[in-house]
Amino acid sequence: MKDIYFKNKRYLITPKELKIKLPISKKNKEQILNSRKIISDIISGKNHKLLIICGPCSIHNIDEAIEYSKFLKKMFSKIHNNIYLVMRVYFEKPRTILGWKGLINDPYMDHSFNINKGLYLARELLIKLVKNNIPLATEILDPNTLKYLDDLLSWIAIGARTVESQVHREIASSVNIPVGFKNNIDGNISSAINAIQASAIEHHFISLDNNGKICIIDTKGNKNCHLILRGGKKPNYYKDDILSCEQSLLKVNLKPKIMIDCSHGNSNKDFKKQILVIQSIISQIKEGNNSIIGIMLESYIKNGNQILNIQNYKELKYGISITDGCIDLQTTKNILYKINNELDFILKKRLL
Repeated sequence: MKDIYFKNKRYLITPKELKIKLPISKKNKEQILNSRKIISDIISGKNHKLLIICGPCSIHNIDEAIEYSKFLKKMFSKIHNNIYLVMRVYFEKPRTILGWKGLINDPYMDHSFNINKGLYLARELLIKLVKNNIPLATEILDPNTLKYLDDLLSWIAIGARTVESQVHREIASSVNIPVGFKNNIDGNISSAINAIQASAIEHHFISLDNNGKICIIDTKGNKNCHLILRGGKKPNYYKDDILSCEQSLLKVNLKPKIMIDCSHGNSNKDFKKQILVIQSIISQIKEGNNSIIGIMLESYIKNGNQILNIQNYKELKYGISITDGCIDLQTTKNILYKINNELDFILKKRLL
């Protein structure tokens, strides 16, 4: 009997096949493991540095991403004493209703949905960035995608739309990668706290292995997970919000370790307001806050964003986001210097 709910079926390259085509060196593997260790130590409080996940809302142009990474590398060398800078390299975009789902799903942005090519381009880009000694972060949306990229990532996020997903909690429990869980879209933090607890314990579930074969995964649990406040119906980065969040974490015997997303609900979707969030974070740390371990910034080559549709995909302007609006390079530079300079010496004292 013909299945009327889909019109076509295409075969996908396996994770193992893609990794053979695009391998990484032993040196790069060690480099990635080291970056994960640094991030884990920041989360646990063993390292005083502030973790900053910084980059575009989504990757849509490989050349632009490489240009942006060169900027970050220059910044890294100037602020590394106080800040651990990780590039945001997001290939999948969750959609409430409609919209471009990201480079992996539709790499040519023309509704051709060449997912094999998208996976190839994503892995190829990550390898180029790793070779340039850039730590990398992404958000996992499709549970099968991680197998193609996992060996190249230093940090991953579970987003506001998937934080309640059992599948994503199981995935988080199976990886040797630090994971951040965002509060849900409304701003409720309970789901994220539940996710942290669930990801720390063993799970047993059905998945695909690197050969593309269905298997049963038995996980050990991931202790390197933390909460991300991204706002909701209203911002949740203020001092009272942080104190409430700390208390909620302590109630379930979790150490308060919080990252603040300066965009999304915390900026009311206005990329220019990210600086207001930064100013609040700086003030709170100066006043003695010890729970804020990280920051997320949506940043790209140029300010703002542009609308993508099937008619204009060949005419996109260079260096401008096609999803959420971003601050430009100069503004990013100013913000990173501001954090570094104003919190110099203060961050180190948090370990005393």
